[in-house]
Amino acid sequence: MKHLNKLFAAVVMFIGLSSQAQDSNNPWAISFGTNAVDTRVSAASKVEDQFSQYFNVNEYWNILPSVSYISVAKHVGGNFSFGVTGSVNRIKRWVEPRVTEPGDYTVINPGDLSYYAADGVIKYSIGGALKWKYIDPSVHVGGGYTSMGKASYGTANGGLGLTFWFTEMVGLSFQSTYKYSFDNESRIPEQNVPSHMQHFAGLIFKFGGKDTDGDGIYDKDDACPEVAGLKQFKGCPDTDGDGIIDGSDSCPEVAGLAEFQGCPDTDADGIADKDDACPEVAGPKSLNGCPDADGDGVADKSDKCPQVKGPKENGGCPWPDTDGDGVLDKDDKCVDVKGTVANNGCPEISEEQVNKLNAYAKTILFNSGKSTFQQQTYPVLQSIAAILKEYPSSNFSIEGHTDSDGKDAANQKLSEDRAAAVKNYMVENGIAASRLTSAGFGETKPIDSNKTKAGKANNRRVEVKLVK
Repeated sequence: MKHLNKLFAAVVMFIGLSSQAQDSNNPWAISFGTNAVDTRVSAASKVEDQFSQYFNVNEYWNILPSVSYISVAKHVGGNFSFGVTGSVNRIKRWVEPRVTEPGDYTVINPGDLSYYAADGVIKYSIGGALKWKYIDPSVHVGGGYTSMGKASYGTANGGLGLTFWFTEMVGLSFQSTYKYSFDNESRIPEQNVPSHMQHFAGLIFKFGGKDTDGDGIYDKDDACPEVAGLKQFKGCPDTDGDGIIDGSDSCPEVAGLAEFQGCPDTDADGIADKDDACPEVAGPKSLNGCPDADGDGVADKSDKCPQVKGPKENGGCPWPDTDGDGVLDKDDKCVDVKGTVANNGCPEISEEQVNKLNAYAKTILFNSGKSTFQQQTYPVLQSIAAILKEYPSSNFSIEGHTDSDGKDAANQKLSEDRAAAVKNYMVENGIAASRLTSAGFGETKPIDSNKTKAGKANNRRVEVKLVK
């Protein structure tokens, strides 16, 4: 008996270490406590006598004042479980079939018969079927082997049970089992094992369910068995508490909205903060959530003129018109000089100015038979360059002419060289080469008679023509 009590103590310690989570689906259960044996049921000849004093503990029950049974069971599916029970007792009250008074039977002491039993039990949980949480009635059947003194025999068992669950893993269990003995033909102590009732009362513990993350939800029911979570999310975590599990939450550390997969929208502009370039200020989706105060399509944070409409190409500012000629600087080829729209913002040279150019050109003097300038000609060339600079978008053709003296070929080359000399001077003094061309016509285009000295002087000339 001393060794049996040590075994029970070890089982209690094992349960305390193993049963940490509360779950009705723990597959294993162990119970232990005390048992009582009543032999009156087989002594009584009438059915009404067999159960008339069912709870007459003082006269008929044999009870050991210590832990006297242990049972181990495993859930096998549905509401069924299978278990084995071992029990010990002392038979001091043996009920004889002799009736002293109606309903009373003779009780003798057979000499403290030792009682040992090992039984297999199949139990059906009625409470489990009805999904009751705290009260669990049950029925059971089974069979076993019972020893009373020197006699031992097999039994067929059946009975009822009732368990009160204090928690989902700890309860108080009561059970009554009728054990029909196959050695029930006679009732002699030390020689026979009569049919009898055995009652059990003790503590029951459920255990064995695996809860890896310790969140109170067993792995078989836990959608996230490696990470502690909440019951309403099948064991998955919701770190930010926004009602969206971390596995489906694009922003698991910050509470957000379901429509944005768990991400917040601080400025309520319909764009999640993670995709919002301006999460603190509402703005349209077309500008990644940034505002556009002037409505020019350029977000304020990139708009150099946020209160005035302007094109994106100019940083959100309107294009300037520096010279006030009605042509925007971006299109104005003469930004600092007033011009006309037709001439891309540049001033248009007048006929009067063209005539002035040619008046100057006629006074250009070359060294005789050469394309080099006489000294007094340089102020004239500078005046021509000044006029050309006033009209930077105008293009000009510089043409050279000679009189009829000399050979035609020589006159042609001389006219070309002198026109080119004027062009080169202009380029060297700031006129873009792309605006100028030069050509020589020799003596082919006289404007006066070559028969007089004065006429020949007029024919030796340089002309500046506007190219349109």
